[in-house]
Amino acid sequence: MARHVSGMERFAGKIAVVTGGGRGIGQEIARTLAAEGAKVAVVSRSASSCGKAADEINALFPGSATAYAVDVADHDAVQELAKKISEELGVVNILVNNAGVTRDGLLMRMKEEDWDTVLDTNLKGAFNTVKAFMRVLMKAEDPRIINISSVSGLIGNAGQTNYSASKAGLIGFTKSVARELAGRNVTCNAIAPGFITTDMTDELTPAIKQAVIGKIPLATFGETKDIAAAVAFLVSPAARYITGQVIAVDGGMTM
Repeated sequence: MARHVSGMERFAGKIAVVTGGGRGIGQEIARTLAAEGAKVAVVSRSASSCGKAADEINALFPGSATAYAVDVADHDAVQELAKKISEELGVVNILVNNAGVTRDGLLMRMKEEDWDTVLDTNLKGAFNTVKAFMRVLMKAEDPRIINISSVSGLIGNAGQTNYSASKAGLIGFTKSVARELAGRNVTCNAIAPGFITTDMTDELTPAIKQAVIGKIPLATFGETKDIAAAVAFLVSPAARYITGQVIAVDGGMTM
């Protein structure tokens, strides 16, 4: 396939790490950064998932994506990942923490394992990656950290106490990291997606979809490209003076 030529190369020479990059929002973020010149480490727990995503990105932008299969909840494995990426790709400028899982259920019936699995991936995973990459980021040009939260972390959601807690925790983590690293010129922001069309939302019944859309002022689901565009702005030089913020990309759902 012929290389797709982008009219913009805002991220030429930049190295980006995107966790949860094997599908959905994460893959779209990785593709968008690659389209604008970045070399992207596509990280996923599944080797087949991140490998396939990297192949698809490389078909459009040859040599721009490299797959790394790592569970972000594994502290030691993430430390090794940071060393490997630094050795193979160079100094990381952009870290996007998108890895996330759900184990939905009412609190009364929720198992401890379901709580721990979600918090370990969604919240501890971001702690692990920031710890692993922060020293590198401090030395990088235009260093950026983006944490993908959720509207569930802003307003809660019945049946998602674990997920909502993890995403609310991610917002507090974002603001604290922003304060700690501001002196080193590293910005840290969060994006809170609303209902975005992915393979997960495709499984919703028409009745549930209509009920959700009724709560969204713009009366439609968002798309993965909406989240990727917000990420691309926040990691660009144009957003140099923005840190510690939460941007809701939700069609007005939480306003």
